[in-house]
Amino acid sequence: MIQGGMGIGISLGGLAGSVAACGGMGVISTANIGFREPDFYENTEEADCRALRKEIRRARKISGGRGLLAVNAMVATTRYDQMIRTACEEGIDAVISGAGLPLRLPELTKGFDVLLAPIVSGGRAARSVLNFWKKRHSRNADFVVVEGSRAGGHLGFSRQEVTEGTAKTLPRLVEEVCLEAGGLPVFAAGSVYDRQDMQAVKRAGAGGVQIATQFIACRECDASQGFKDVILHAAEEDMTILKSPVGMPGRGLRTPLIRKVGAGERIPPKRCIRCIHGCSPSETPYCINQALISAWEGNYEEGLFFCGANVGKVNEMTTVELLMKKLEEDWRKA
Repeated sequence: MIQGGMGIGISLGGLAGSVAACGGMGVISTANIGFREPDFYENTEEADCRALRKEIRRARKISGGRGLLAVNAMVATTRYDQMIRTACEEGIDAVISGAGLPLRLPELTKGFDVLLAPIVSGGRAARSVLNFWKKRHSRNADFVVVEGSRAGGHLGFSRQEVTEGTAKTLPRLVEEVCLEAGGLPVFAAGSVYDRQDMQAVKRAGAGGVQIATQFIACRECDASQGFKDVILHAAEEDMTILKSPVGMPGRGLRTPLIRKVGAGERIPPKRCIRCIHGCSPSETPYCINQALISAWEGNYEEGLFFCGANVGKVNEMTTVELLMKKLEEDWRKA
């Protein structure tokens, strides 16, 4: 069982450590992780590295040596290399990487005893990454995460595929990736919610699942209660496929910010830290860093709240221990 990485500040050491303490793989999102450091805007790289070290150590203390701890690092981010290096220096157990093809991941982690996993959106992407790693780096992945079109956050599909429902189903994607993975463990992600969903991906060959949105409703989640309340009160019809400055479509809530952007309004960044490759502050419709921090603060008006397609089913608070027990039971009976 993998807890999916959620940034900015949603899955930090508190959530990741609690998941690991229950025997799962807890995941810390590295995306602008230093946003609460006092020098974040002046010394962003230093603040991010410092915060990442703190969160890994906090997670390890909470986990008590149980389970596994991982980081989720986005290829699209400008401090990708530094975040991976810092995590490895801190003895992280695994690096999970997506939002682009993580072709350089073996090079960045050379010399460290760490598990590596690409996030892919289907068989073709899996084949590209795995073949490249073998040919260029003589390295195989340790497991693969395949993320379907119903996932929250950034999606590896065209906007048309997602909005028109023409993307392949998650079980079909799992089958494709399993064929390319050559026996590697494949974890299915993208609104896997209950036993029925697990049964479908298990039959397709998945060795486990990665789940994110449900963990937002846990007391141990690092999001503010304001963020959690927005998710808890969200209905299926509140979701939309939005345009992200990362250059990929994303699934999140239709907040006032997203409505304004959809109507053609541009919200200039207050302070740009050049966090995303290819993002031009003079042209981007809104600053994703600014929007995600606002969401973490519980600011519904100005926030970007990423969530999976089953967000409407997440409507009451729980604990990591209770949720993990439910998910593990569902997997065993699937």
